[in-house]
Amino acid sequence: MTRPTGPSGVPPEPIDVLVVDDDFMVARVHRAFVEDVPSFRVAGVAGTGEQAVAAVAELRPALVLLDLYLPDMSGLDVISRLRAAGHDCDVMVVSAAREAETVRGAVRQGVVDYLLKPFARDDLRARLERYAARRRRLLETVVRGQADVDRVLAGAAAPSPAVAALPKGMSVETAELIERALREADGTLSAGECAAVTGLSRVSARRYLEHFHALGTAEVSLRYGATGRPERRYRYAGRAGAAAPAAPAAAEGAAGA
Repeated sequence: MTRPTGPSGVPPEPIDVLVVDDDFMVARVHRAFVEDVPSFRVAGVAGTGEQAVAAVAELRPALVLLDLYLPDMSGLDVISRLRAAGHDCDVMVVSAAREAETVRGAVRQGVVDYLLKPFARDDLRARLERYAARRRRLLETVVRGQADVDRVLAGAAAPSPAVAALPKGMSVETAELIERALREADGTLSAGECAAVTGLSRVSARRYLEHFHALGTAEVSLRYGATGRPERRYRYAGRAGAAAPAAPAAAEGAAGA
């Protein structure tokens, strides 16, 4: 499984996805949707159940984006074969199948999400971001007591006050990702550094950081360079002993964060 990285300026390793759909045009669209989400990449595409099983064995994706209507077998049968072969990849169903028994069958087989076709790009993006945040929490969880176990079983920790109410266009999962980067930072982060750590764009990272600053969750200091605008640097406001604004530095800050 992918090992999450701390805020060291190194982006996290991408989450590999296998797209499974018998319609090659739909598969192409889904591939584009996935590749538009930071920290995800498409490892391969399969058009049949047999191809999907073989591709998982070869590519070892973390996530399978699985249609249930395949020409040679049901997507539920694909999941059964993957589990029987010992593959522990996660499965997210993307299908037009609306039958209650099919949905129940998918849930019983442990799918991480179930998205009905047709759907918009943002619908899939939100679910992928939620999956990435949940996966990261699972990888990072240290079980000290029942509360930690409950959070893992629930699949998502309760959002902090900083992310409980967000402006339109912001997601709880991305806000939690930015907040975690702030909490774990050794000192301060610029928007560019935060983007590198989280896999987001610099513009998106700065938007969330400024939101946290407006709420009082993040403190802002300015670092001055030899030329250009000062660089805005952010520190988690809950950290003890927060420092005052940094002294001018000659080597950094040529461009605004």
